[in-house]
Amino acid sequence: MDITIFQEKRILLGITGSIACYKSVDLASKLTQNGALVDVIMTEAASRFIAPLSLSSVTGREVYSDMWSLDDHIQHVNLGEGADIFVIAPSTAHTIAKIAHGLADNLLTITALAARCPILMAPAMDVGMYTNPATQANVATLKDRGLLFAGPAEGRMASGLVGLGRLLEPTELMGHIRRALSSGGPLKDKKIIVTAGPTQEALDPVRFLSNRSSGRQGYALAQAALDAGADVTLISGPVQLNSPVGARMIQVNTAVEMSDAVLKEVADADVLLMAAAVSDFRPAELGKQKIKKAQAFSGGLGLPLISNPDILEQVKTQKAKTGRPLVSLGFAAETENLMEYGREKLVRKALDFIAINDVGSADSGFSVDTNRIILIGSDGRLMNMPLQSKSAVAEDIIRVIVEALDLRIN
Repeated sequence: MDITIFQEKRILLGITGSIACYKSVDLASKLTQNGALVDVIMTEAASRFIAPLSLSSVTGREVYSDMWSLDDHIQHVNLGEGADIFVIAPSTAHTIAKIAHGLADNLLTITALAARCPILMAPAMDVGMYTNPATQANVATLKDRGLLFAGPAEGRMASGLVGLGRLLEPTELMGHIRRALSSGGPLKDKKIIVTAGPTQEALDPVRFLSNRSSGRQGYALAQAALDAGADVTLISGPVQLNSPVGARMIQVNTAVEMSDAVLKEVADADVLLMAAAVSDFRPAELGKQKIKKAQAFSGGLGLPLISNPDILEQVKTQKAKTGRPLVSLGFAAETENLMEYGREKLVRKALDFIAINDVGSADSGFSVDTNRIILIGSDGRLMNMPLQSKSAVAEDIIRVIVEALDLRIN
């Protein structure tokens, strides 16, 4: 996945003395690979679990641990002032307590006091320590002061106990960091509705009608909107994808469920990005029992179909009354006559934009990581997006949406 939000960002990574700090090496590596400049502060206890050389090897930068340095006698101020975000992962109960009470007895805690950037803490400790009232009070205190928290997760601890206290995995931590970095983006305070994935229309208790949509383009759009600072609601059909950190998820199965969710959410939305591949029809009747193979091949199986709600037509009708959403974009998944069918849908659904993709191509559309889009605007603009990752497509589309929304508002 392309992650441009990390490019040239100064990320200060604090590592404290938890067995989970081995995950911090992977986190530092992932951040660096995505273009971030990662400076690491390790406590003395952390250096007993992992060597500073491991961190400097993956970041290509110095690792800090001494309170004072002859080269920089106020390095805690310089580190704190120069960072875009200070991530403390793992955060032990001891470090959380010290920061909550303003103690500054090592380079990490003194830098936390001096920092003016957002601070994100990722707790890691045994379940009894995390649920202890003292720790919970310290966490509440820091949250009241504006510090951010990611996790902890539930799972098996080093002690063998199972419960709440595990450090989040690096990939999930990346999501929390990018969400924090995007808080002041151009879509700040804007409500964006994104639909993604297929719908499933039940045929009998064990079978359904669906399509090949993986949901990847819709999820990429949700992430790109989050990266631009938006408040994102993701209405998703059944897919095998992780929810983007920060998105409000609404899970649906059928076209009717998706229609109900969309009409409710767009009532006060700024933007609708309709990337879901909604089934056009469904069985007229749901079989009460599993349809047997003998019945199907004996000629006794009839499959009468009825139309599903046309969600964009319903949005069009509702928008005529309420004016919401301000900007709407639909997708046209076509296999022939792309421009003709796309323009017709743009006009018929009263959309601001239509994104046309040739799902008949092996390298574009369903079930692959790349897409090739023709974006047409109601104002006549035409943008040909070359074959690229779905994340890159999403970023291009969000840039167009930012511009269009700015015109609507101003």
